[in-house]
Amino acid sequence: MPGRSEPSPQPGDAAPGLRERTRRAMKAEVAEVAMRLFGEQGFANTSVDQIAGEAGMSRATFFRYFGTKEDVLFDNLEEIGRTLAVALAERPDDEDPWVSLRRTFDAITATLTSEPERSLRLTRMLSETPSLRARHWEKQLGWQEQLMPEVLRRVGAHATDTHDPRARALVSSALACLDAATEAWLACHGETPLPALIDRAMGALGPHPAHLR
Repeated sequence: MPGRSEPSPQPGDAAPGLRERTRRAMKAEVAEVAMRLFGEQGFANTSVDQIAGEAGMSRATFFRYFGTKEDVLFDNLEEIGRTLAVALAERPDDEDPWVSLRRTFDAITATLTSEPERSLRLTRMLSETPSLRARHWEKQLGWQEQLMPEVLRRVGAHATDTHDPRARALVSSALACLDAATEAWLACHGETPLPALIDRAMGALGPHPAHLR
């Protein structure tokens, strides 16, 4: 799922140096240009040369920041995984883990629903382009691994206890609900808000949607 969001700094994190901050800023600028072009003319019809030209750089400079055109999309999805992990860690300790996972998704739906038409185009592109869909699935597996330790802690298991199935069942089910809600959002062309669809999907497996708020 596309969207731009930065994780909150954690205690003890070292501030990035000037070179790293400049690199991040440049990557964000190139990604913004690429996302606009993808949304306007489609992924397949957008070339690296077009992205580089719009961003005011050479093709060679583009490849200093991104290994492939696909990486423009999926570098951002890695950031989303970190954002979700931070959002989950910030939920109240005594909150039901399923409810915490639902509220964690607010961190990305806020970004998607702020520009619904653009988000729908980009999300549909991810869903309908086979190569992108496969890589999106790989990235979501990464989100699962990032969320697992915190959910393990919340269900009373050690973060390294790979034999306890509860956390994996909760996280994988929550992400499946997110996917189901996103597909429904695309099918209705955004007429039903994505958060309401996530409530409906997750409410089918856990607490009633009224209790997910």
